[in-house]
This record gives sequence, structure tokens and C-alpha cells, in this order.
Amino acid sequence: MDEGAVQKPATGGSGNDPGTTGPAKSDLPEAGSFVVELARSGLTLTVPAGESILDVVRAAGVQANSSCEQGTCGACETRVLAGIPDHYDAVLTPKERREGKVMMICSSGALSDRLVLDL
Repeated sequence: MDEGAVQKPATGGSGNDPGTTGPAKSDLPEAGSFVVELARSGLTLTVPAGESILDVVRAAGVQANSSCEQGTCGACETRVLAGIPDHYDAVLTPKERREGKVMMICSSGALSDRLVLDL
């Protein structure tokens, strides 16, 4: 694991059994996918495994800046309002990765089931 990487937290129980906590199983995205809430646009999108946040956001008709689409230029840097990003870029410092306040949406994903982005 990268020195600056964050480990995904456990999500708790299924929510359907007495005495467990966490979301009901039907509320969770499919394995490998995650939910992105776009705060300014008011959209909630599912990012399937193997797709970028940038591609899903654009397919929904939301304008997002980009250039290299490989996580090396920083053009797609986006503020993270909630959730834990999974950083795969060459732009952010280890400190910025730990803070989790911004991410490159062309190459990074999520360690949490949901991200809220300033888009």
C-alpha cells in the first residue's frame, strides 16, 4: 500500500438484521462501483468498475475540465466535499492525498461507497 494511501473502512452490517448498522444491501453500489453525488448539479451518478468519474460525469451532461485524462496535468482537479478518494494521479502531494480535499477525476476513484464532489 502507498505511504499516502487510505484503507477502505468497513461498512458495517447489512442493515437488515437486528443489531447491525450500516446501509441496507440494496443501497450499496455493485462490487467495484461507487456513487458520486454532484453537489452543484444536483445529480447522483453510479461510477461502474473500470470507468472514470470524468467519463460518467460527462456522459450525464456535466461540464468538467480535463486535458491529459491520465492524472498527470491537474486540469480535472475537483474539490471533494465528502467521502474518501482513491488517488491515482501524479499531481497531488502525499499530504494533499491524506487530506482528501481534492482529487483528479480522470484517474482517481473512491475508497468509500459515495463521494460528494463540487460539480
